Amino acid sequence: MRKRFAGFLLVIMVVGGLVASGCADLGRRPVPKVIIDSDYNTMSDDGQLGAMAVQLQAEGKLQLMGITVVSGNQWLMQGVSDALMSMERLGAGERVGVYAGANHPIDHDFARVQAEMKAGAGGDGYLGAYMGPEPKSVADLKPSPDGFARHTRIREQNAVDFIVDTVKANPGQVTILAIGPLTNIALATKRRPEIVPLIKQIIYMGGAIDVPGNTTKVAEFNWWFDPDAARAVLRLPIPQVVIPLDVTDTVNLTKSVYDRIAHSAHPTAVTEVFRQLNGRGFDGKRGFDTDPSYTQNIWDTLTLAYLVDPGYATETVQRYVDVVAKPGAADNGRSIGYVEQPAGAALQKVTVVKKFDNARFFDFYVDLLTRPVPVKLP
Repeated sequence: MRKRFAGFLLVIMVVGGLVASGCADLGRRPVPKVIIDSDYNTMSDDGQLGAMAVQLQAEGKLQLMGITVVSGNQWLMQGVSDALMSMERLGAGERVGVYAGANHPIDHDFARVQAEMKAGAGGDGYLGAYMGPEPKSVADLKPSPDGFARHTRIREQNAVDFIVDTVKANPGQVTILAIGPLTNIALATKRRPEIVPLIKQIIYMGGAIDVPGNTTKVAEFNWWFDPDAARAVLRLPIPQVVIPLDVTDTVNLTKSVYDRIAHSAHPTAVTEVFRQLNGRGFDGKRGFDTDPSYTQNIWDTLTLAYLVDPGYATETVQRYVDVVAKPGAADNGRSIGYVEQPAGAALQKVTVVKKFDNARFFDFYVDLLTRPVPVKLP
C-alpha cells in the first residue's frame, strides 16, 4: 500500500512539475526583436536610448537587430558617426550594426522650411539639421567627447534594405522604435509593401495630439521634419503606439535624477559622456551643473520603456491619427487625433499614450544608464 501510494505521489509530483514548467513557459514573454530607427545623437535622447537598449540586450531582454540612421536632429553623416561611437563605447560595435538611411526628407527642403517660418509657424526655433550646413566629408564631423569610433564601421547595406530584409526574415516579430523622422520606414514600406503585414508593431516618439507643437506652434519636430513620411507610415495597417508631446511634456529630467547618473558612485564611459553633454545643457552654458533649476523633457527613451512593459503608460487613448503634409505652410507637420474615423480618410486607429509612471520610469532609466559596460553581448 505504501509502495502504491509512493508511486502515485511520484506521478503527481512529476506531472505537477511538468504543468508548472509549462505554465512558466506560457507566461514567459518572447524576447522582442527591435530595430531602432533614429536621427542619432551622442547622448541626448537618441543616444541614451541606444545605450539603454544595449544593456537590455546584454540582460537578454531584447534582441537589437540594428540601428538605422536618418537625418533629423542632425545630418545623416553626423548621426552615423555618433551611432558608431555609441556602439563602440558600449562594446557592441561588432554585434549591433549601424546602417545609413535617408539624408533628406521626401519633400521638405530648406526653402520650404523658410517659407513656413515666414508664414508664422513660430515654435521654439529648433530646426535640427537645418540649423547648420550639411557635412561634406569626415573633416566636417564633430567628435563625441571621447572621440570618433576607431574600430566600428558602418555596414555596407543601406538602412531601407536592412529594414526590408530583417522584417522578411523575422515575420511578425520585429518592432520598430521610430524615434526620428520616418523617411527610412516610408521608403522601405513603399518599395516593398509586402513587409507591411509582417511588421509586429511601430512605437513612435512623435506628434502633438492635444498640446502645442515644439518646432512650430502646432508641429512636433520628428513628424515636422518629414511630414509626408509621417503621414504615409501612420496610415499603414500596422499595430502602432504613439508617444507624443502630450506625455513627454510631463516627464522631466531634473537635477536630482541627473545627479544619480552624472555623479554616480560608480562612473562609467556612459555616465561620463552623459555628464559632459548634459551638465552644461544644449548651448554649453546653461545646464544641470550650472543651474539647479534646469530641466529637460524626456522623449525617445519612453518608447523603450513602453516596449519592455506597456504598464509604464498609466493612461492611453485610441485615436485615428493623421499628419498635415503641406510643406511651406504654417501648419505643416501638425498631427491630428480623431476620435471617430473621418469621412474619406483611410486612417488607422492607434494607441496614443497620455500619461506615464514617472517615478517608476526614472528608476528604469537611471539603472540602465549607470550599469557597467557589458563585457559581451549575446
